[in-house]
Amino acid sequence: MNPPQSTPAAQTKGYTTALVGTALWSSTAIFIRHLTETNLLPAIVLAFWREFLVSLTLLLVLLLLRPSLIRLPKSQLFFLVLYGFILMLFNAVWTVSVAINGAAVATVLCYSSPAITAVIAWRLWGKPLGFRTIMAVALGLAGCIILSGAYSPAQWNVDPVGIIIGLSSGFLFAAYSLLGKTASHRGLNPWTTMTYTFTFATVFMFLILQLSLGERLPILGGIGNADELFWLGRDWVAWGILVTLAVGPTLGGYGLYAVTLTLLPASVANLITLLEPPLTTALAYLLLGERMTSPQILGAVIIILGLVIHRFAVRKS
Repeated sequence: MNPPQSTPAAQTKGYTTALVGTALWSSTAIFIRHLTETNLLPAIVLAFWREFLVSLTLLLVLLLLRPSLIRLPKSQLFFLVLYGFILMLFNAVWTVSVAINGAAVATVLCYSSPAITAVIAWRLWGKPLGFRTIMAVALGLAGCIILSGAYSPAQWNVDPVGIIIGLSSGFLFAAYSLLGKTASHRGLNPWTTMTYTFTFATVFMFLILQLSLGERLPILGGIGNADELFWLGRDWVAWGILVTLAVGPTLGGYGLYAVTLTLLPASVANLITLLEPPLTTALAYLLLGERMTSPQILGAVIIILGLVIHRFAVRKS
């Protein structure tokens, strides 16, 4: 079945929502960098607490303000369990990819997802792959390569297993986006969907922590296990940063992305997330005083150019 077509008003609202959500998302790297580098918080432990705190916040808010959104038909339960499992896998695989490949290569491989999403949407729903859409995806990926510094051959001196894991993160984010669009077609409220998916993802991530992968597989050393769940101890400032990360950019970013998927095709929503790396770079410059290099500026301009081309293509279609 083909997905319904977006109206021009919905497209405008969708683009605006996606841009705000991506702007919020882009600030997550600032918080994560502080927690992993200053507090040395293991990455999988950090991912668990992000999912748990988002789930808890959504449950409390909906119970207080919109308890009707908590009720869920049993027919939707398996779908949301699957959706939560994919969310957990994406967060876990992305974390492992960064640990193995480094941030630059992991970013490029993950942001292959817009191309993957567009191809899957074309095969499943017959969404056209126009020249401008292909150009926008290509420019976005090229911009990510330049911005992240992955154009250097030295960055790609990684194990083939790392490349497979990195590409898997791109496939999983594409799957997450397409499942979000499917949730919209099923008539699920985006905040209901997010509450349940993050709750199930929290459960699955807790089970992953029990496996102690960092101890079993040396290549994954330091990503975290169940014994390190309370790594931060009584460092209340660090806990405050973690809570802010969860209820601010994580909840806002994922939440607005879920809303975007009710307004725009998954391939378009996914494409807009390519703005996250340049926005993160800009925030690091403004908040942390990090110098923006010429390649970073060029990469950001190329990504924005690709999105502008795609937006005009949508308007004229």
